[in-house]
Amino acid sequence: MSIDNEEYQPINCDDYDNLELACQRQLHLHLQLRNGEIFEGKANSLILRKKIEYLLIDSTEETYELRLDYIISFSNPEIGTIVIEHS
Repeated sequence: MSIDNEEYQPINCDDYDNLELACQRQLHLHLQLRNGEIFEGKANSLILRKKIEYLLIDSTEETYELRLDYIISFSNPEIGTIVIEHS
């Protein structure tokens, strides 16, 4: 079963609020994903599509959509490191 077909697990409200703040401030984030990938880019916005929440993040090449429940942690010097808790 593909990871994309997994049921979405909403993240903790505080973590969501921190991501929202990062988007408002257009912070450059360092993200660690569940598959072990490390991702960096500027937080753009949060969107909801088919009951799944995504972080839009701008890297040098393009804008990526990352499912919030696939993010393990994110960090920026301004906000520190936040480890995501799932509700």
